[in-house]
Amino acid sequence: MISDQQAFNSPEHTAKINLESLHHVPQANWAYMYDEDTFHLRVRTQKQNVDRVVALTGDKYDWEAYHHEQDMHIVASDRFFDYWQVGVKPDNRRFSYAFRFHSGEETVWMTEKGIFTEEPEAPGGFYDRPYIHKIDLFAAPEWAKSAVFYQIMPERFANGNPSNDPEGVEEWGGKPTRENFFGGDLQGIIDHLDYLEDLGITAIYLTPVFEAPTNHKYDTINYKKVDPHFGDIELLKKLVEEAHSKGIRIVLDAVFNHIGSNSIQFQDVIEHGEQSEYADWFHIHSFPVEVKDDKPNYDAFGFFKEMPKLNTANPATKEFLLDIAEYWLKEIGMDGWRLDVANEIDHHFWREFRTRIKQINPEAYIIGEVWTDSLRWLEGDQFDSVMNYPMTERLLEYLNTDDMDAETFASHMGCILMRYPQQANEVLFNLMASHDTPRVLTMLGGDKQKLKLAIGFLLTFTGTPCIYYGDEIGLEGEGDPDCRKCMIWEEDKQDRDLHQWYKQLIHLRKAHTALSTGEIRFLKSGSQERACAYERWDDNSRLTVWMNPSDELVALTGELDGTWEDAFGDEQIKSADGVLKVHLEPYSFKVLIKK
Repeated sequence: MISDQQAFNSPEHTAKINLESLHHVPQANWAYMYDEDTFHLRVRTQKQNVDRVVALTGDKYDWEAYHHEQDMHIVASDRFFDYWQVGVKPDNRRFSYAFRFHSGEETVWMTEKGIFTEEPEAPGGFYDRPYIHKIDLFAAPEWAKSAVFYQIMPERFANGNPSNDPEGVEEWGGKPTRENFFGGDLQGIIDHLDYLEDLGITAIYLTPVFEAPTNHKYDTINYKKVDPHFGDIELLKKLVEEAHSKGIRIVLDAVFNHIGSNSIQFQDVIEHGEQSEYADWFHIHSFPVEVKDDKPNYDAFGFFKEMPKLNTANPATKEFLLDIAEYWLKEIGMDGWRLDVANEIDHHFWREFRTRIKQINPEAYIIGEVWTDSLRWLEGDQFDSVMNYPMTERLLEYLNTDDMDAETFASHMGCILMRYPQQANEVLFNLMASHDTPRVLTMLGGDKQKLKLAIGFLLTFTGTPCIYYGDEIGLEGEGDPDCRKCMIWEEDKQDRDLHQWYKQLIHLRKAHTALSTGEIRFLKSGSQERACAYERWDDNSRLTVWMNPSDELVALTGELDGTWEDAFGDEQIKSADGVLKVHLEPYSFKVLIKK
């Protein structure tokens, strides 16, 4: 056998397969346990450069008795690469493996030792999984895979009890500022649970409900007290209980990166300086604590002096916060935590956080606020999910500009999906807007047809969708504070057509498990073609989604056989010679179900 160096440094070798593009690492999102019986392998090749990839697997202790060849399939593509995947079910909870690549008459092998033109002797030098331990499985909560979330800012959703309104409360529906209050509270949410149930919502994410001086409550002063303008602990328990009775789960917001400057801990540091028992709870550069030129001499969230950053590596601070997280899970039986500014807190803290939360409730859903590539938090030892802003940004870009064709959009989505293990993708917290962004309708230039496309994609794509309160009835608004308007409850002021569209799509998602936990494949599109299509399937059903973000009538084709029925109408379309042709009106969205 010749070595990889001999084979590929030789001037006589003119390989068709692009060897520099071949990539695999035996860990993280490239090699991981998907469930108790299945191990996923992924490998990368240059886009449209390789015809076939085979995973060679077997037991290193008896290769002859236990070896298999499994064809891999392309699960995603981006601008430069194809990504291949296969599910391996080892005979003995361990296996070694290599890859074989085919392109025309050419064949090459890749092992941990390198790339070869002659078949290497198995299993020497192969990648190796010495033993697969069930305890190492990254298992996100099963319920989150099929959940449809609804994000609520309690202060702006509904005023159910005017007697607990803050001083100076303004009339409901007024112009929001960063300082004003409108009286929204927990009773207001309870009063409208029927509305959420009718819409099809199965989980609520509440922004902070603990005592704080601002309307947004991200500057907590007492983590163990419900803000009195929202209610009390008994009312929060009632909200959880009544929501659960309707099949709706509750996730609260944990603000552990920073605390309010009016908290007793930070006020003690201001008063006692270095002698304060809480001096090590913060990252203070010098004493006394002060603010010069609007910049504090201590670390904070951004440079906001009202939100000093907590030192989560300090044992006392760490234990204080972990106790808070445990307390609310035990006290009210809520279903998970969304973690504010999660990427600015140390990984040691989050690892212990997960351990202690899952000991109380293994099905608690942990969502981190991270706006960028988040693999380091999604390997089973920290979060279950992150807020998938990269998906949001690419989808908005696709809908807002004629410069992005369908192939480019599909490439962006493929790149995002390949960042994480599949079980993480199945529960990624997908959203179109939040309290930290302009309203989605505003970001789409007020175009409700584009909004329908965006929500159609959100509710048929892989991941856990979340709707920001009021988006479903057409609320608009620029960034904070304009995106935090009061919910409109008068039906004659709501966009009921838009509301019905959301409701239809949620019902469709809940009716077909393929849309939540099924496989996904983008269909090939022509160069410069704006309209895109993708397929979702599992053992129960197969659906295709067709989206036209252009102002032109288009006819889109896909290599699909059989008869397909419109999910929202009576139309049936039959394929011809294995090709399905679908006509799409401008700015239209269509879902077809295979009969």
